[in-house]
Amino acid sequence: MNVQQNLFYVFSSLAILAGSMVVISKNPVRAVLFLVLTFFLTAGLWILLEAEFLAVTLVLVYVGAVMVLFLFVVMMLDIELASVREGFAHYLPLGLCGSVLVIISLIYAIGPAQFGLNVVELPLSHSIDYSHVKELGTLLYTRFLYPFELAGILLLVAIIAAISITFRDKKESKSPQPNQQILVRKEDRVRLLKMDTWKKNL
Repeated sequence: MNVQQNLFYVFSSLAILAGSMVVISKNPVRAVLFLVLTFFLTAGLWILLEAEFLAVTLVLVYVGAVMVLFLFVVMMLDIELASVREGFAHYLPLGLCGSVLVIISLIYAIGPAQFGLNVVELPLSHSIDYSHVKELGTLLYTRFLYPFELAGILLLVAIIAAISITFRDKKESKSPQPNQQILVRKEDRVRLLKMDTWKKNL
């Protein structure tokens, strides 16, 4: 067993452990930090697969942006842990059954029978001047052009739907009209009153 296989087992074991701690941890902040650790370990697995661009993208996008945002949101929210834990024991059997089904499905889908070394050969090592970005761009805009465009359209529709749902119940709100605002004169809005001065005798 070479060094690469040892690192694979180390990163995989730690990733499974960190992912389990995300679910088991009672503190939301610690759960987010364990999820960040899971992303780092997954990036290590991508590097072992010689996909450095995907590993860097995972760290920059998810760890550097998304999870930092989640961490700030969780830290700013006043989450009542008692209400979060309420009903945990009630749904525990259902959660365990679902977890077992997911694990069995994963073993069946990506087990040694489908992805063993006797079925799938080890990928060849690339040369130093090999570019993952160029290869990924070539695949996205040639072989997977239509699925890529379809995914972009679906995301656009999802964004429009989310915005529409957000503003659905705000019909009473009035949006500003700049073309009408610039036509306003002070004579139309301000009225000056002239009153006679008087002095009260003490």
